[in-house]
Amino acid sequence: MILHCVFCDFQPDAGQAARHAVLSELATFGQTLDGVLGFDFGPNADFEGKSPQVTDGFVIRFADRQALATYADHPTHKALGARLCELCVGGADGIMVVDLVCAD
Repeated sequence: MILHCVFCDFQPDAGQAARHAVLSELATFGQTLDGVLGFDFGPNADFEGKSPQVTDGFVIRFADRQALATYADHPTHKALGARLCELCVGGADGIMVVDLVCAD
């Protein structure tokens, strides 16, 4: 399984409605693809005080690397990703992605 973790630094003027809309649309889109096992998103509570630059994030669980590749290459993902970049500080630079390969 691949755990695709995405951490966003939204611009201060990116409204909560716009943030929620793009993340919700990514979640809905993900549910249409084979190999997507789950999608969760929300604001960063930063309980340990280690990630103040991250305002929100999401995690997608993929069955395998091919499912991640299908998602990444899909035109809908690219369009939603572009919208996400527009909302983040520095565009794509305001997004960090970590892909964890997890044991079954």
